[in-house]
Amino acid sequence: MTQHSIDRLAGRSVVLIGGGSGIGLAVARQAVAAGARVRLGGRTQATLERAAAELGDAASWGVVDTSDDDSVARFFEPVEAVDALLTTAASYTTGPFTTSTIAEARSPFESKFWGQYRVVHAALPLLTRDASVVLMSGAASVRPAGPAAAYVAANAAIEGLARGLAVELAPVRVNAIAPGTIDGNLWSQRSAEVREAAFSGFSATTVLGRPGTEDEIADAVIHLFTSTYTTGSTLYVDGGYALR
Repeated sequence: MTQHSIDRLAGRSVVLIGGGSGIGLAVARQAVAAGARVRLGGRTQATLERAAAELGDAASWGVVDTSDDDSVARFFEPVEAVDALLTTAASYTTGPFTTSTIAEARSPFESKFWGQYRVVHAALPLLTRDASVVLMSGAASVRPAGPAAAYVAANAAIEGLARGLAVELAPVRVNAIAPGTIDGNLWSQRSAEVREAAFSGFSATTVLGRPGTEDEIADAVIHLFTSTYTTGSTLYVDGGYALR
């Protein structure tokens, strides 16, 4: 990415729901370093306060529940314009088609798909003419890692949503990003034994032979925020997992 591309974020307004930790916070750090103002959203006030304190005066925050229309609307009330938007916040259950309840199977759609849909819809009046929206999918959309059909379908639906919105909202650009397994905040909350087994299994199925990092995903998000001729695409930041 050229310095000119990074400079396109200077003075711009970047909204990151899920920006208090993990990939969202990694994106926030890069956006602030590029001169952007960031608004962080999430469910936990303490997490958002810590992130905003780290980022400094360029950051503001608001508690938001992406499953609730009114909560999302309140989150955007102080925002005057949105130049770039990413939502990483989601909470869902995965499991086999044969044993999952309908409620469990629905959860990736309710949280990951409809949560992002709801956020983009609420932000619509605030999106600038050259705004960039990045949706969060996952490499399982094209290569299921195991028995989790509803999760696979939800990710594929998010990528379809990006294509549909790219056509309908142009010249606003809408793309999706599809990470593989990432060594970061999410996996750090699990036991070392579970984490190491997952990383080993994923590494054996990729071209690059390792999990990704949050900063590597953030690099790709910033690219999509600033790439002025990319829309309706899905970027697989998965170490070549989708190729194997």
